[in-house]
Amino acid sequence: MTESTAPEHVLSDALLARIAARAPGYDAANAFCVEDLAELRAAGYLRLGVPVADGGSGLGLQATAAVQRRLAEAAPATALGLGMHQVWVQAARTVSARGGTFLRTVTDAAAADRLLAFGVSEPGNDAVLFDSLTTAEPDGDGGYRFTGTKVSTSLAPAWDVLSVFGKDTSGPEPRLVHGFAVRGDAGIRHLDDWDTLGMRATQSRTTLLEGLHVPADRIVRVLPVGPVADPLVFGVFAAFELLVAAVYVGIASRAVALAVERVATRTARDGTPRSADPDVRRAVAAMRSATDAVALQVDALARDVDELVDSDRWFPLLVGTKARAVDTAQHVVDEAMRVVGGSAFRASDELARLARDVRAGQYHPSNRDSAMRTIAAAEFGPLPH
Repeated sequence: MTESTAPEHVLSDALLARIAARAPGYDAANAFCVEDLAELRAAGYLRLGVPVADGGSGLGLQATAAVQRRLAEAAPATALGLGMHQVWVQAARTVSARGGTFLRTVTDAAAADRLLAFGVSEPGNDAVLFDSLTTAEPDGDGGYRFTGTKVSTSLAPAWDVLSVFGKDTSGPEPRLVHGFAVRGDAGIRHLDDWDTLGMRATQSRTTLLEGLHVPADRIVRVLPVGPVADPLVFGVFAAFELLVAAVYVGIASRAVALAVERVATRTARDGTPRSADPDVRRAVAAMRSATDAVALQVDALARDVDELVDSDRWFPLLVGTKARAVDTAQHVVDEAMRVVGGSAFRASDELARLARDVRAGQYHPSNRDSAMRTIAAAEFGPLPH
């Protein structure tokens, strides 16, 4: 078996149709995508980026982004939530390609079809990976006990392995500690508090770490506080920004397809096809053009990550592309609703669900303001103190 770059390698049309059919129910019930996960796990989805030699499909970031885009066209929330697993798998690939072995535990977990999730985001912490409000207390044997609150923990009902990180202030300089918990560890409590406007099937619940003990063999990295050029940071950041962006490209693509489909069945009073209206044609053309542009940007950057391209502009490129993909998707969905008309305003309409789902994008790191600060710093240098 060789590496496949086609999303069809994993997602058959029949599987996607079943996933799409379940999406309205998950949304209406505010329920986790249990059946989607079961079917995707059986299809080898969790092993997408695992090397062929380890039983996976060997897909890199570019091909995985294409899978995520296609999955998002069927069910955005399923794609976003399960995409967190793919972020870890692709981060491990990036680290391995650059000579690191410390994320081998991630590859092994994915090879065993175990679901990986993130316990990173914290309320009030906009530094994300560069600082933490969670405490990491050394146990004296190389392990740590973590205490703190994590938010937006996707896959809360189903993860098998959860990444956690916190700050160790016991030494002369504070250090950020990264490790992995497993389902069943004491000291992890999820709140049943996921009641959001959209992306409901992710069930990204608040997670309380209450003295969670992570032994030394599951601690993978200890880093200084603040921005640091480390393979873990780059691997996670690149995979997260581009795979999240791919989900929103998928939403935009689906919105265009729905607009075309709806317009094609309608006529004006005089019998003229609505698709012949020059204003409609121009609007749909602009939607497709904007979607194509961000799709190409995500694809090109993901390919560069796979090919180990070296650049001093990686971070501004990554945050800019993610922010642009989200803004474009929201604009395209809004335009699709305008073109389709009042029928799209019904709560049960797919476009209405896309309009709710797409708005989650502005809250994922890096948001637009953070992205612009990063890009400005790359142009002018950091702000003077």
